[in-house]
Amino acid sequence: MQRHQRLEQDVKIALSDIIKNQVKEPSVTDTMISVTGVHITPDQKYATVYVSIFGKKNKVKIIEALTKAVGFIKSELSKRVRMKNIPSITFKIDDSMEYGAHMDKVIDEVIKKDNLNKDNN
Repeated sequence: MQRHQRLEQDVKIALSDIIKNQVKEPSVTDTMISVTGVHITPDQKYATVYVSIFGKKNKVKIIEALTKAVGFIKSELSKRVRMKNIPSITFKIDDSMEYGAHMDKVIDEVIKKDNLNKDNN
């Protein structure tokens, strides 16, 4: 694994723990949030953090709460990961897990209908 990829992985692990255990914002603590990916620019000035938010309908409000807590999150991140600079963090919603679960459900329904059609013939 390249150094940059290892750094992104370390930041991802640290952010997951910080968001889950240390951010005290109610809209964040009442929700299951998973950090699915981190992209850091080569100059380490900017980081895009992809989060998957399960169950909550108002995902924008949760992203806003995380954005409000960015100062605290960066401070905690600086204690956990050795970096030249702690990057500016931008949060983005990653709906891929939710979409995957939806597709699994659709596939299961198609298989059930197919099996019913075979049984009726």
